[in-house]
Amino acid sequence: MNKYKVTGTIKLNELETKEVEKKAKKKLKAIRKKISEIQEAMYAEGEYAVLICLQGMDTSGKDSLIREVFKNVSAQGVVVHSFKVPTELELKHDYLWRHYIALPAKGKIGVFNRTHYENVLVTRVHPEYIFGEKIPSVKSLDDLNDDFYKNRMEEINNFEKFISDNGTIILKFFLNLSKEEQKNRLLRRLRLKEKNWKFSPSDLKERKLWDKYQFCYQDLLNKTSKENAPWYVIPADDKPTARLIVAETIYKTLKQYNFKEPELPKKYKIEIENYKAQLEGEK
Repeated sequence: MNKYKVTGTIKLNELETKEVEKKAKKKLKAIRKKISEIQEAMYAEGEYAVLICLQGMDTSGKDSLIREVFKNVSAQGVVVHSFKVPTELELKHDYLWRHYIALPAKGKIGVFNRTHYENVLVTRVHPEYIFGEKIPSVKSLDDLNDDFYKNRMEEINNFEKFISDNGTIILKFFLNLSKEEQKNRLLRRLRLKEKNWKFSPSDLKERKLWDKYQFCYQDLLNKTSKENAPWYVIPADDKPTARLIVAETIYKTLKQYNFKEPELPKKYKIEIENYKAQLEGEK
């Protein structure tokens, strides 16, 4: 999956937004069963957690990707968090606090649908949002310069290194959607009555800031893709293919850890026939 992995400096406008894999849906069914099996072994072993980070422009397909990729994983084995506008309580803590307390326990897969990167993305496009954090050193918009966000990205790198060093496997996916495809998906929400509820006028306001968002995404991808927490840029115009690529990346990464269920202690193992006899002899 190195084809999609950010290992050097990238330019988003030079990367493909569409790939079409034949029989993507059929292939995904097989892969997600394997992910489920790995998660069960990972849970039994109890040494690692997995954090999946999903970012992308509106309509890039994050929600449906989560549904389809993790469909076979036990409901107790995967935990999804969708981060919205910070609450009053969350704003009373540092910006990473709400993400830290949502991290998956060992043995589980955690999915962040929108992530801690919103703090160097939305807040960079709309810097006035930062004032809600009441940071002592931030007095005006002039304080929210490139150095501020560069420092914040370094803090995020340190955060990810810390949790990685302590047993969390991190995989980050940017769903790379074209502006034309976003237009088509927004129009679909307006044309289909059953999809109307998904539309918000704010979608159009944010769409006007497309170029600024692309710049911010490109910058964070280049500054925060590390070996312990790599970014993958996934062509997202074709949803079935995007889901398959993400699933394959997750599977191939986790397969390398060779998770195994622990063996029954020897003192119990030698008594298995006795235990069976006790149960079979019950009346």
